[in-house]
Amino acid sequence: MDAGSLSLLLTAATAAGWVDAVVGGGGLLLLPALLIGLPQVPLATALGTNKMTAIAGTTSAAITFARRTRIDWRVAGPAGAIAVVVSGIGAWLAIALTPNKDVYRPVVLGILVAVALFITFRPNTGIYAHPERRTRERAALAVALAGGLIALYDGMIGPGTGTFLVLTFTTVIGADFLHGSAMAKIVNAGTNLGALVVFAWGGHVWWQLGAAMAVCNIIGAQIGARMAIKRGSGFVRIVLLVVVLALIARLSYDQWLA
Repeated sequence: MDAGSLSLLLTAATAAGWVDAVVGGGGLLLLPALLIGLPQVPLATALGTNKMTAIAGTTSAAITFARRTRIDWRVAGPAGAIAVVVSGIGAWLAIALTPNKDVYRPVVLGILVAVALFITFRPNTGIYAHPERRTRERAALAVALAGGLIALYDGMIGPGTGTFLVLTFTTVIGADFLHGSAMAKIVNAGTNLGALVVFAWGGHVWWQLGAAMAVCNIIGAQIGARMAIKRGSGFVRIVLLVVVLALIARLSYDQWLA
C-alpha cells in the first residue's frame, strides 16, 4: 500500500471515530475510504476490516459514556446481547450471498430522508427526555428494533447503523439525544463484535491495517464522546442532522452519479 492510501485510511478512521461517538454513521466515511484505498480486496474483506476498526472506537466511546452518563441498561443490555448474535448472522449472509449494495442503497436513502425531515420539523425531539414513554411494551420494541432489525443490517452492510440506533432510542423510549447516543454505543459495540467474529472466522480481516486504523478510530471516538457529553443534546442534534444530510448526499451520488 502506498503512503497516500494509508494516510487516507488513517484520516478517515479518525473522522469516523468522532462521528460514530457523537451520533453514529461513521461507516459511510470509513467503508468508502476502504473501497477506494483497497480496490484489490474483496468486499467481505473491506467489511471485516471496517468492523475491526469500528469496534475499537465504539467500545472506547461506550466506556466513556458509561462512566460519565446514566445508561438505561434494562434496554441497552438486552439489545446489545441480542445484537451480537443477530449481526453475526448478518455478516454470514454478507459472505454467503455477497449482497448487491445497489439493492439496499435506495431503501437506506429513503430512511435517511425521512430521518432528516423528522429532525428538521420536530426540533424538540431528543432535546429533552420523555421518561413517560418508557413503558414495558416500548422498551421491548426498542430492544427488538435495535438488537434485531438494525443489528442484522449492520452485519450485512453497516454504514448508518449508529444513526438508526440513536433515532430508535429517542423516538421509541423517549431518551434525549445524549443518552440515546450513549445507549447506541453499547448496542453498536455488540453489532461490531458479532460481525467481526464471523468475518474473522472466514478470513476476511486485514489485521495489520485494521489495528493501525483502530488506534486512529479510538482517538476520534474519545474526542467525539467528550464533546457530546460536554455540549449536550443540542449539539448532538445539530451533528446528527449534518451527518444525515451528508449521508443522503453520499448515497445519492452513489445511486445516480457515480
